[in-house]
Amino acid sequence: MRHLLFAAASAVAVLAATGLVPAAAQDYPYCLQGRIWGYPGNCQFTSYAQCLASASGTDAYCGINPRYAFAQQRRYRRPY
Repeated sequence: MRHLLFAAASAVAVLAATGLVPAAAQDYPYCLQGRIWGYPGNCQFTSYAQCLASASGTDAYCGINPRYAFAQQRRYRRPY
């Protein structure tokens, strides 16, 4: 039992030292949309050209990601 506890603590220490963290969600600006993708669709494209290349030859099109387009902007206070 003591060896198992030591192994678990060692694994946690190694993961903490390497800085492995879960992937953060990204809101990319363009989405592949169509009948099979739904709305908002496959939103993994950083450029319109990437989206068009993926849509080429399919029954899909590219649109703007609504989460990206309507994201609330940070508001900064103006100093007096």
